[in-house]
Amino acid sequence: MRAVIQRVIRASVRVAGNEVSRIHKGHLVFLGVEEGDTQQDLEYLAEKIVKLRVFEDSEGKMNLSLLDVEGELLVVSQFTLCGDSRKGRRPSFSSAAVPEIAEAFYEKFCSLTSQMGASVKKGVFGAHMDVELINDGPVTILLDSKKTF
Repeated sequence: MRAVIQRVIRASVRVAGNEVSRIHKGHLVFLGVEEGDTQQDLEYLAEKIVKLRVFEDSEGKMNLSLLDVEGELLVVSQFTLCGDSRKGRRPSFSSAAVPEIAEAFYEKFCSLTSQMGASVKKGVFGAHMDVELINDGPVTILLDSKKTF
């Protein structure tokens, strides 16, 4: 599994012109599920993201987690994170999980992060979404459950 985490002041998702989710201070997470991902990959990313210390403490140091600041989590499924652009000019998405499996992992990720204490909002799986955000910092973190980067 891969994730792009952006620390945001606010973020929202619209589908067909209608807002479906909005958060204030927290993380916007773009989540990509790859073929062969396991429960272990899911648990690794969920715990890492909820406990990632990228919010500033009273001294201005990144020392606080999403839970520490009572932030929100907006999770958006994004299969293009699984793209491979090393050859040619058009990315290959052959490593992305099939939609049925990817959606199940996406839902489990949202459920698990909620069980860990995060306030979770979601995009719409498989929909064309307009995502709007104000990145705080900017702070953007890349994670891969297989630790390839």
